[in-house]
This record gives sequence, C-alpha cells and structure tokens, in this order.
Amino acid sequence: MKPLQCTFLSGLFIIIFSSTALAQYTLKMTVALDGSGDFTSIQKAIDSCKAFPDKRITIFVKNGIYHEKIRVPSWNTQLSLIGESVDKTIISYNDSFDKINRGRNSTFFTYTLLVEANDFIMENITVENTSGQVGQAVALHVEGDRCVFRNCRFKGNQDTVYAAGESSRQYFLDCFIEGTTDFIFGDATTLFENCTIHCKSDSYITAASTCEGKLFGFVFLKCKLTAADNVSKVYLGRPWRNYAKVAFLDCEMGSFISPEGWHYWSEKDDVSHVQFGEYNTYGPGADVSQRVAWSHRLSKKETLTYSKEKIFAPYSWEITSGKKWFDSDYK
Repeated sequence: MKPLQCTFLSGLFIIIFSSTALAQYTLKMTVALDGSGDFTSIQKAIDSCKAFPDKRITIFVKNGIYHEKIRVPSWNTQLSLIGESVDKTIISYNDSFDKINRGRNSTFFTYTLLVEANDFIMENITVENTSGQVGQAVALHVEGDRCVFRNCRFKGNQDTVYAAGESSRQYFLDCFIEGTTDFIFGDATTLFENCTIHCKSDSYITAASTCEGKLFGFVFLKCKLTAADNVSKVYLGRPWRNYAKVAFLDCEMGSFISPEGWHYWSEKDDVSHVQFGEYNTYGPGADVSQRVAWSHRLSKKETLTYSKEKIFAPYSWEITSGKKWFDSDYK
C-alpha cells in the first residue's frame, strides 16, 4: 500500500472512531456523599450529562442530605433523578426572598431545585427549603413539560412548589407537599394524584395563575388535605390571575378547611372568569353549602373531562414509544 493511501485510511479511521466516541455517552450514574458513586454532587452529575440525549439518562442518588441549589437546564432533557429512599435522600437549601434581594421578582430565584428541562422524572427524593417562615421561599420550581414526580416530598412554608409554564404539563403522584401560604402556585397544567397536601398555618393552599384559554390549571385527584394541630382556617385557594382554574375531585378534607372554601386575592379583582370547582369531596371540611358564590360544584358529567388523557391532551400527550409520558414506570 502506498504511503498516501495509508495516510488517507488512517485519517478516515480517526474520523470514524472520533465520531463513534462522541456519539457514546453515559446513561446511568450514581451520586453518593461518601464517594462510593461516580459523583458526590447532584449538580455535577447533571452537568456531566449529554445535552438533548437520544436515550433517557438516569442518575441514582444514594441516601444523604445534599446541601445544593440545583438547576436542571432546558438542554438536559430525558433525565431521571432517582433517590434511594424518600425519607433519607434529601436536597436541602435555604434561599428566601429577602436573602436573594433581587427586587420584586426575588421569589423566582429562591428555589432549591429548578427544572427547566422537558421529560424530567424524579422519584423517592425530598426537596426542602429550610428558610423557615420568612416569606417567599421556593423548594421546587418546575417549568419543563411532561415532568413526573413520584413518591417525592416537597417541604417549605410560603410558595413551596412553583408549577410554571403556560404550555407545560406536570404530574405529581403519591407525593407529600407542605406549606403555609400559596404553597402550590403557578400557571402550568398540573395533576396531583393521591398526594398528601399538608397545611402548616391558616392561609391559602393554591394560587393558580392559569392563562386565558387553557382547559385545566391545577387538578387534585384523590388527595388528602391535612393540617398541623394549631391550624383552623385554610382556604383551598385564591386566584393569582383572573383566569385561575383549580379543581378538587374525590379528595378528603379536614375540618380546618374554611366553609367558604375559596377567597379573593383582592376584593377589587374580577372573578367572573375564575373556575374553582369541587366534586365528591368528603370529610368535615367538604361541606359545600357555604362556599363562595363564584365557586362551582362540579357535576358527574363535568368530571368526565378530568381523565389524565384529557387533562394532558393538548400538545400531543403520547410519546413516540406508544407509552404515556405520565406513566409512573416510564424511565
């Protein structure tokens, strides 16, 4: 073989080998504080992931308290964060409105975990904001579409979970969410199924800012509403924007739920487009006879629209594999 041919073939081999190497990336990795995994930091593991991967990447997180402020950027799609156990795998931080001190929108920088990416899945992890009762302090801020949270805990006080994105859909299954004021807020279409919603003070559970024209805002299905011993008057929600939508279906409500059920953000606000509804709720706080006149008691026929398929239907709710993205076993 001539020298020129050898040089050409060698160069071709290098190009092919380099392209193959670049196409390969790690699909599974482990984070452990004791150094027994691939990383000791969750954020460093996320940062190592391929942008826009063709296959799902899974990060297993061993038990421990991870003192990190974590961001999952928009390019880290198809990422699963799976904890060893929900009780002992904890992501903890303590930013708050005054601590951030970035002006009127400081709330949105206080998160412990920020999820901007689509197709994110998290299981068996606790996310907490430990600032205490010092004002707005977000634990989870999620903006991505088709995001699933299963068997997770979100702990904080005011503004614990920010479910955002006017075209985003999010699914919380078998989760625990606690807080004081407006502790579930935002404009996403979000389904909370079989979750425990724990109230830590006399205030408001939801503050939906649903956009005009959206069919669904926050939907609570088969959830249990609980409260601390000293809590006696909690409202199901108040409208953060004029087209807020919240529905409670087949949920258990304790005696601490206010007979009025819902409240104004401001008495001067227009609530004519607000859609706050309940169906088949039960327990001492479920009596709808004294609910505010502008709330709605859903009929059985109306509840037929509240299936997962219909709630998540806009913008194509089936993924290409034929499975539904909100299936809890989709990893």
